[in-house]
Amino acid sequence: MQRTQLNDRKRFFRFAVVGISGTLVDFSIFNLLSVGVGLPVIQSSIVSFLVAVVNNFIWNRNWTYPESKEKCLSEQLFKFSIVSVLGLLIRTLLFALIEKPLKNITNGPFSQQFFIKPEIIGHNIALAAVIVIVLFWNYFINRVWTYKDIK
Repeated sequence: MQRTQLNDRKRFFRFAVVGISGTLVDFSIFNLLSVGVGLPVIQSSIVSFLVAVVNNFIWNRNWTYPESKEKCLSEQLFKFSIVSVLGLLIRTLLFALIEKPLKNITNGPFSQQFFIKPEIIGHNIALAAVIVIVLFWNYFINRVWTYKDIK
């Protein structure tokens, strides 16, 4: 296997680990705001996404692409933010489309006696689905634009 392929696999693995940490941050903030505070789910989703983006940028700059620390921070942050905002738009539109049907589906198998409310399960399934879609968007666009000059 060529060195470039090994580096790409290593970076993808690290990006995925960073993504997992961002997902944990995302789900935690989302549930804290939507369930704990009572903020509407769309607003909770936006805030949790933005907090996760900051987490991911810091970890990706320092661990996934450590060579990028030699590049201009403001330019990278700008590009990463643009990709993330476009990802947020994709995520929000998809979440709005699939959240209600998924919530309705979970009402059947998860009765009100279940320890987690069906709508919370539906919200989290919808969030998980859109996170996976946006993960691929973020990785590929950041790789070819934000970190394009990193070998």
